[in-house]
Amino acid sequence: MKKKNKVVLAFSGGLDTSFCAVYLKEQGMDVHAFTINTGGFSDADVKRLEKHAKALGVSSFKCVNVTKDYYEKILKYLIFGNVLKNNTYPLSVSAERVSQAVAAAEYAKAIKADAIAHGSTGAGNDQVRFDMIFNILMPEAEIITPIRDLKLSREAEIEFLKKHGVKMDFEKAKYSINKGIWGTSVGGKETLTSNLPLPEDAWPTKVTKTKTEKITLSFHKGELKAINSKNFKHPVDAIHYLNEIAAPYGIGRDIHVGDTIIGIKGRVGFEAAAPVLIIKAHHALEKHVLTKWQSYWKDSMATWYGNWLHEGQFLDPVMRNIEAFLQSTQAFVNGKVHIALAPHRYLVEGIESEHDLMSAKFGKYGEINKAWSGEDVKGFTKIFGNQAAIFYQVNNVAIKSNEN
Repeated sequence: MKKKNKVVLAFSGGLDTSFCAVYLKEQGMDVHAFTINTGGFSDADVKRLEKHAKALGVSSFKCVNVTKDYYEKILKYLIFGNVLKNNTYPLSVSAERVSQAVAAAEYAKAIKADAIAHGSTGAGNDQVRFDMIFNILMPEAEIITPIRDLKLSREAEIEFLKKHGVKMDFEKAKYSINKGIWGTSVGGKETLTSNLPLPEDAWPTKVTKTKTEKITLSFHKGELKAINSKNFKHPVDAIHYLNEIAAPYGIGRDIHVGDTIIGIKGRVGFEAAAPVLIIKAHHALEKHVLTKWQSYWKDSMATWYGNWLHEGQFLDPVMRNIEAFLQSTQAFVNGKVHIALAPHRYLVEGIESEHDLMSAKFGKYGEINKAWSGEDVKGFTKIFGNQAAIFYQVNNVAIKSNEN
């Protein structure tokens, strides 16, 4: 590894980046720890991280809070698109990594660093996300990845840090936990298997609420603006508030299994109470206010958008094009969504919106129609099925059973 004078280390304070800080300094580098807060760190957490980083011997420590920028540039569109990877995962970490990589590259440029380092392993998605964005935004910088290059296990990292006198909660370090506003991921020995669940003590938020509770989420142009009677200046504040209400129910806990960028299957636990409830509530509201073809094309484009973001391709110009489309679909996504919360479950009970296309003045499905006559339906049905009727008459074919 070529030595450089100044290196920016994307620093979370966990096992991997703690190892990197010590190792890079040992290699004679001038290490500048840079923490990007995407809504997962309190002020007390940041002070603790700074103390830890300096104890590891870094030359400087800096933390920037990019939570609102993260929301405006990424999370907003994940909500508009109701994005759940494999119908399960709200992209808690993958979306966050993109935001962090962009911030790290900008900081490295600002302090004229020669290199950027991150603690990704060689077996996950993060290495691709970080490397790709660094290559695009700061191609002149060397990318240093000690964990990947040295092919280290978590046990080897712990042994190294212990030998260097680093004091950490190594028992806790057995689980890789990443917390941000859009969810917390949990990885450990169980997620390396296909059958084992995470133990209760591995989940960061404990289930402490037992009584059912009803809440109302209010949306304006697709964005969460109020919860119950409480209004918020910015959706970020609403997301934090909703998570405080719902996370103690154990809502939003799940295990995601998906295809990684590098072609292997990956499994990770996560808890994302607020993201799951927001997406499900938003989706319920859209079912009432969007037309059939708005929903169809939005679902198709949002799925593709989520996959491309998951694979680190946030900077592809086509993403801006899709964001413009998603934004345009939200003009009438206004209204209230009522949800009942209970331990480990929730129920979207219904919506209220002045833009509800399920309006009784046009008819009641399965009961009363006010917009057309029976004769209208007879004519429409003939026209709607006309091409299929012609096909069967011209070709004189019968419907065949698929049964052997």
